Amino acid sequence: MTLNETKSGMTVRIDSIGESELKQRLMTMGLIPGTRVEILNSAPLGDPIALRLRSYNLAMRRDDAAQIEVSEIGKEA
Repeated sequence: MTLNETKSGMTVRIDSIGESELKQRLMTMGLIPGTRVEILNSAPLGDPIALRLRSYNLAMRRDDAAQIEVSEIGKEA
């Protein structure tokens, strides 16, 4: 599943980031494989989505989130 397919309240782990112009920038912001990400919510029209990772919140466009492969993990992880 990709990050743009997630729903509010889900907790996921980043598996990989597809090749794109933003790959290096996303990784610099902490979106690296193995990182735990909580999906907070999305804007009224669905774009962008709000994420919590590490110690901060991040808003990301759904087009960019489509490049990130994730797998769902439980809330206790």
